[in-house]
Amino acid sequence: MAVAVLVAISGPVPSRAGGGPENVFLVVNATSSDSLAVANAYAALRGIPPINVLMLPWQGGRDAVTISTFRTDILRPILQAIDSRKLAPQIDYVVYSADFPWRVDFAEELPRELAGVDKYPSGSLTGMTTLFAAVQAGSPAYLDKSSNRYYRPLAADGTPGSTVGFRGWYGWGPHGELMEAGGTRYLLAAVLGVTDGRGNTVPEILRYLRSAVSADGTRPAGTIYFATNSDVRTSTRNPQNSVFPGVVAALEKLGVAAAVVKGSLPVGKRDVAGLMTGDADLDWARSGCAVVPGAICENLTSFGAIFTPSAGQTPLSVFLRAGAAGSSGTVIEPFALQEKFPHASIHVHYARGASLGEAFYQSVRSPYQLLVVGDPLCRPWAAIPVVEAVLAPDARPLAANQPLSGTVELEPRATVPGGGNADRFELYVDGVRLAQCGLGERFTLDTTQLADGHHELRVVAIESSPVESQGRWILPVSFVNVGRTLTLDVEPRRVKPSGTVRVRVSGAGLESIVIFAMGRVLGRTRESTSSIEVPAELLGRGSVTIRATGRGGSGPGGSVNAIPVIVEVTDAG
Repeated sequence: MAVAVLVAISGPVPSRAGGGPENVFLVVNATSSDSLAVANAYAALRGIPPINVLMLPWQGGRDAVTISTFRTDILRPILQAIDSRKLAPQIDYVVYSADFPWRVDFAEELPRELAGVDKYPSGSLTGMTTLFAAVQAGSPAYLDKSSNRYYRPLAADGTPGSTVGFRGWYGWGPHGELMEAGGTRYLLAAVLGVTDGRGNTVPEILRYLRSAVSADGTRPAGTIYFATNSDVRTSTRNPQNSVFPGVVAALEKLGVAAAVVKGSLPVGKRDVAGLMTGDADLDWARSGCAVVPGAICENLTSFGAIFTPSAGQTPLSVFLRAGAAGSSGTVIEPFALQEKFPHASIHVHYARGASLGEAFYQSVRSPYQLLVVGDPLCRPWAAIPVVEAVLAPDARPLAANQPLSGTVELEPRATVPGGGNADRFELYVDGVRLAQCGLGERFTLDTTQLADGHHELRVVAIESSPVESQGRWILPVSFVNVGRTLTLDVEPRRVKPSGTVRVRVSGAGLESIVIFAMGRVLGRTRESTSSIEVPAELLGRGSVTIRATGRGGSGPGGSVNAIPVIVEVTDAG
């Protein structure tokens, strides 16, 4: 639900990169219990605001979709929802939960000159979403071997000259230059998990997502391994042994251990903080290796992201099952073309503090066939600011659920590990970015322009390096101006998926009340006191936050928000 607010700010200030939950648009298959369960967990783990969640019913195939259907039934609704919710200035990532088709078939739109030449006219869900501008325009530009201008150019030793944060409104020039006007725009896309066929189970997906979140900012003690052998799948990324040594040296300068090992996998290594390999068939279990939380592990092979049981070759799900934060693979025969797979520089970007999503897309020149799976926000080597906000001018701290009225001033503060500095701050109310300010400045917020009752304040600090890592302060508060009240109660608070929860709302002088959870309206009523019954299967398994908003008149002062209630949907007793 969009909000309106008057904020004192002297003109628009460009917001830069780093990536966080406020920048994610989470897309959930509303018809799939697995998709709901994965999304519920991810939203809770990462703190995704409810306005950033789209319930998109998808009842088509889980393996493939035609490009025309993808455009009209998946991509277009996503872009329209972002725009209608006024989130376009802040969305950088489109993240799919489980149970969407992983392959997009564009044979029907293959250019005439490529008909019969391109024998595998398919792209991936994430690649075609990232290249949304070309897909929406019906242009074959997504086939260009240099379609991704966010890719960072490489030095002679195979290492990237720069690592830069990403923002969805940035344009990128033909040589990778950032353009704040013009250029090509992208959205970084990822899938949280694939549950079909050779994919992962929901418990496996939840385990590696939790592990990824736990890795943030930890600078994990482990080694990034680069496997070499005579297979073209390895030599494509390390021709004449010309790439891996330079990347290893660059990682070691960053204080990250790295090593080149012969074979397809390291053997008996319990400290795998990252892995780049190339072999059709890998036996991870026999390697005796263990993955460190936050690792990117992937394999250059033709069918790594083909999940049909008969596909053959090692699927990317093997690395995720082992605990990797992210992996990738192609959804159709790509041939041994370096530009379609992550370059070894992915690990340098990651070690410089980029998010997993940023590291992937800075290292892949032509991502249209590559499916990126895992947690795109994971950032083990980021310098994450520690943030607080106090009431000005007397620097009073705020308490949870503290009542605020009238105009308030917030003074944001931050410290950055390693001695860095915060460059600027962003203010969000209920997930919507309302203002930005520089170091030493304040936010002025007129609470009378928002509904009475519950709200969530977020202050995001962005550190001053080119990577621009984010840290955040989050606090529930209550706005008290008109005196409207709304209470929400839910019973039981713990329910089996086959059960039902009773939601009761009560207010005074309200014309209508909306009850919702995770981007989905559960019920509406025109009575000031009412109750509804909600099947737990509609909520999905996991922790779900139920909310209610009432309206008693026009304008911001006519609305009121209830304090949310968390319900646990679980098979456990």
